[in-house]
Amino acid sequence: MMYTYYNVTKMNKVYKVETAKGYDLAKRLRIPADVLSNQAEYINIVRAGISGEVVKKAIEIIGNREIFVRLLNTTSANLNRYYRKKTLNRVDTEEVLDTIRVFAQALQIWGDADTAKTWLNTPIPALSGEKPANLFDTFAGRNWVRQILHKIEQGEFT
Repeated sequence: MMYTYYNVTKMNKVYKVETAKGYDLAKRLRIPADVLSNQAEYINIVRAGISGEVVKKAIEIIGNREIFVRLLNTTSANLNRYYRKKTLNRVDTEEVLDTIRVFAQALQIWGDADTAKTWLNTPIPALSGEKPANLFDTFAGRNWVRQILHKIEQGEFT
């Protein structure tokens, strides 16, 4: 198994996080394996842009087309235009990759895609009764979901 080690100096602890699921997800999306766990690689890919094919694959994997319609501020009919783009602009690339990173975190915590998808589409009291997937269209919303996932991972929520 592959692990990424995160050094949390404030707590003076090192946490190991399984990244095999993240590598599998990246492989299925046809993006570099480290983009989900390596900040420098993430920034490089955001600057270079991803193809519209990544959007199409992400929709297939996450199973919620509406997330990407809102995220890319388009219509369902126009979403197909994104699929054909050779390279998305920096803003759209970052929105899509950040959403994929949140999904990867949920996947890691819940252990399988079906459970992660169910959780993402269930109203969560800690998110003021919102479904996590409904918050993906803003950076603040994705961060809020990340915080709740982190608390679940730490055992603060069940």
